[in-house]
Amino acid sequence: MSDPLLEVEDLSVRFRGLTALSGVTFTVSKGSVHGLIGPNGAGKTTAFNLISGMTPQTSGTVRLNGTALDGLPTYARTARGLARTFQNVRMFREMSALENVMAGAHLRTPGKLGAILFRLPTFRAQEKQAVAQAREILSFVGLADQAERPGGDLAYGDQRRLEIARALASDPKLLMLDEPAAGMNPSEKLGLIDLIAKLRTRGLALLLVEHDMHFVMKLCDRITVLNFGAKIAEGAPLDVRTNPTVIEAYLGAKVAHGLEAKA
Repeated sequence: MSDPLLEVEDLSVRFRGLTALSGVTFTVSKGSVHGLIGPNGAGKTTAFNLISGMTPQTSGTVRLNGTALDGLPTYARTARGLARTFQNVRMFREMSALENVMAGAHLRTPGKLGAILFRLPTFRAQEKQAVAQAREILSFVGLADQAERPGGDLAYGDQRRLEIARALASDPKLLMLDEPAAGMNPSEKLGLIDLIAKLRTRGLALLLVEHDMHFVMKLCDRITVLNFGAKIAEGAPLDVRTNPTVIEAYLGAKVAHGLEAKA
């Protein structure tokens, strides 16, 4: 694939002799939306955890912009341009939406301890800039009018948007979305599709895990399919939804025909 951003090569992990992911290889190009799909237990979230550094791999390599991330902790991967959201909403529920986004920018906000403790002019200027940037991001995701509300008081769909906003605050090159549409109603899903389309205008590449196949087929440029921890198919949405192995292992004939009818 041209202009690779994320390169996952022969990625494997074993837990007490059980192989959860086996020799998975795929590439995410700059500016693209790449889907990672498969049945429950296929290894999708495990792959996300390995790429983001939450779980150490047994073997294989992960590279971002040509630089190996192997062995780096999560914060170091974030500093290099990788951010993710989670299947279950994670936020500081008592903090305002604005404060949640600012928390996501901590790696991008320089400051010495003395300047912070004594609130010196340099720190106040940096804080003012961080607030302005957080408000811009909240506006971008459609939450400008929710900035002062506690994160835990937001509607579910808005909490999902807030998670994306917090991830954007770290200024990523690659944004990983773990089931971003889970639990959303049809209207919220349409809004999320529009937001992801807007994210591409910021030059971001996206890697997403999602079970809603209409959502995946509409958004993704390329899709990798996992089953029992191994890659069983990869290609453009049309190639994947008509692949006999994918239909047998995951989609089923009824879903495949439905996707074809809506294409």
